[in-house]
Amino acid sequence: MSFTFEPLELPDVIRIRAARHGDARGFFQETYRRSAFAAAGIEALFVQANHARSAKRVLRGLHYQLPPRAQGKLVRVVAGAVYDVAVDIRRDSRSYGAWVGCTLSGDEAEMLWVPPGFAHGYVVLSESADLTYFVTEEYDAALDRGFRWNDPAVGVVWPVDDPVLSAKDRALPVLAEADHPVGP
Repeated sequence: MSFTFEPLELPDVIRIRAARHGDARGFFQETYRRSAFAAAGIEALFVQANHARSAKRVLRGLHYQLPPRAQGKLVRVVAGAVYDVAVDIRRDSRSYGAWVGCTLSGDEAEMLWVPPGFAHGYVVLSESADLTYFVTEEYDAALDRGFRWNDPAVGVVWPVDDPVLSAKDRALPVLAEADHPVGP
């Protein structure tokens, strides 16, 4: 099989490793195969692809999009390394407010499936990192939301103390004051 699927502590969030086939010329790797993903429980139709490059210590997140355009994200590190985080923000979930994080590396051909109803963020560990991510809904600025990366009620343990943040991310509310994708 070309992929291994590893459910993390929040089992809806799945780390994916893609097999690489290489020789002296370089390598070949599948990054997505619908049948393999469906067999692993990821029934997603991707409608938009994004590419981001960030420098060391840049933290992006924690972001999500409200229904009816809540996004599932298949995040792939192409080059470099990041610490990637998903937070369950489904109010009706037993794991509401819980988070999971893992290091993803382009050298290791790793990806992360972050389903709708989860906030997503990452911080760059290498000098720079390139990420691509496929999403299940198109971006809609009117539904774009987020909450503070260091919300003490959520308690994400980031591997950097002084991240580089955008003005937008510095101004985000805590989760308790943010709009939620599910519930009142």
